[in-house]
Amino acid sequence: MARGGQVGLARVAVVVRAGAAPMWWLGVFAAGIGVLVPGLTGRRIGVLAGAALFVVATGVVAYARRRRYTALAGSAARAGKHDVLQDRAVTVRNWRRGHRWWLLLAFLAALGSAFAVPAAGGLLLAGCGAGLWLKSAWLGRREESGQALLWVRVDWLAANTGRPAGQAVKGYRSTGIAAGDAAPGGARRKTAALV
Repeated sequence: MARGGQVGLARVAVVVRAGAAPMWWLGVFAAGIGVLVPGLTGRRIGVLAGAALFVVATGVVAYARRRRYTALAGSAARAGKHDVLQDRAVTVRNWRRGHRWWLLLAFLAALGSAFAVPAAGGLLLAGCGAGLWLKSAWLGRREESGQALLWVRVDWLAANTGRPAGQAVKGYRSTGIAAGDAAPGGARRKTAALV
């Protein structure tokens, strides 16, 4: 995303967090519908298996590639005057647009799996969303402790605006803690109320 020497930057934590809400809500919705189906294993076994899958998925997603994130964060270069900071809403919209078919397929698979193991697929999807929330919170704590927000070049992200720690990413940029419109961890920045 270079134009006239400008480089577009997206917040790392925002890219990570962008999929959390859709995965969580689609998973909860699929699990709720799945409980209504008796399935091959029965509801009790399905819910217990789903709970186990939820815990495992949350842990795996939350801790996946942490070494890579840590290495990229440790060697982050200061953002330059030609770097353009992408708004949080734009990053979230681009991620969700790039992943909309994957999210739909994951939701349909979670619904379909209810006929075999009720609620398990939905809880697995919800666990992935919870893991992304935990990972973005971990990134937020790193940003707060280092008093620097982490950014990734938009043109280094995958075609669907994902993989902020993928092989194409050669390094992060950093800015002061007040830069951009997202708080540490990628949540909306709370603005002080006007009196």
